[in-house]
Formats: sequence, structure tokens, C-alpha cells
Amino acid sequence: MNTRIGSALWAWPAILLLAAAPVWGQARMHLDHVTKSLADTPAQLGLVSIAEQEAEIVGRHAQFAVTDLEDLANIQRHTRHVRHAIDPSTVAIGPGKGYGLVQAARGIVTHMELAVGSGDASESTKLHGQHVLVSAGNIIRWAEKINSMGYQITGGASPIASAYYAERILEMIQWVVEGHDADGDGTITWMADEGGLAQIKLHLGKIVQ
Repeated sequence: MNTRIGSALWAWPAILLLAAAPVWGQARMHLDHVTKSLADTPAQLGLVSIAEQEAEIVGRHAQFAVTDLEDLANIQRHTRHVRHAIDPSTVAIGPGKGYGLVQAARGIVTHMELAVGSGDASESTKLHGQHVLVSAGNIIRWAEKINSMGYQITGGASPIASAYYAERILEMIQWVVEGHDADGDGTITWMADEGGLAQIKLHLGKIVQ
């Protein structure tokens, strides 16, 4: 047999197997970006971890902002810190991690969509991944609302309006962290207007990939 032909024939099965082989580990890789590590986050943290850190900073400065609702300068100062941790593209300097809660939540959506849509996604990934996606969407909406109210404060809202917005910001960042009982039934679920970071972590914990 011609050596070249023989080599080519031996190579065919390997080539066919390579072409037919599924891409393993795609769902796991994207889940790990959400839960363990992502290259573009501070300290290469997972997206949930950086979201928690930014939310903690928002909550701390939201609390500082309401310590004296008659001190407009204090409200404005800490609201700028809140906005930096929400979205550093809107306020460049502050105590946040420089990534932003909104970007972290959007990243969770991106990678959970990729995990759920991967050919090797388990049934629990598909099921609980949807629950994570809804809760992450809630966080994005709440965080953007917080930033919008913060913009009103730092943009020169009246003292009365600023005090009102500051209290609402503190309330809504608690929703981000703990979820929100939107329908008043005594239970916080993963559903629209309810799920927050706590519910994301709960349903990530139920995924077996």
C-alpha cells in the first residue's frame, strides 16, 4: 500500500470522530464564569461574587446617605458613591470595585443564557438557569432605577426630593440583595419583580451539571 494513502486512510476514523464529537463542558464553563471566576472582573471573581460586593458597597453608602435627611451635602456625597458602585461609567471615582452592579448582573444574564443554551446543558441547568435569568433581570431593572434616582439627587433635586430618593434607594438595594415580596404573599420567589441575589444563589445551588 502506498504509504501516503495508508496514512490518509488511518487518519480518516480520527477525523470523523473529531468532527462528530460534541463540545463538552460549555455549560459548565459558563456556569463557572457566573459562580467562580471571569477574567475581566476585579481579582477574576465570579459574576455573582462581584455583584454581591458592589451591592454591599451600594447598601453601605445608601445607609450613610439617610443618616441625616436634612444634610443635603451628605446625601449627595454618598449618592455619588452609590452610583459609582452601580455603574462606574456614570460616576468615575468612588469606593466601588470599578466593575459595577449593572455590568455584573448583565454578565450573569449573558453567561446563564449561554449555559442554558449549550448542547450539553443538564435539565437542572435549563430549569434553574431560567430562574437565575429572571432574578438577574430584576436586579438590572432595580439597579438602573437606583442609578436614575441617584442622578436626580446628584443633579440638583430639591432637599425634600433628595431625601425621598435616598430612602427609596436604600429600600431598593435591599431588594437587590434579598429579593422583594412584590405580591405580598409572605414569600420571595425567583419570579419577575421578586428575585434578587439571594434567589440567584439559591437556584445556582440547585444546578447539577
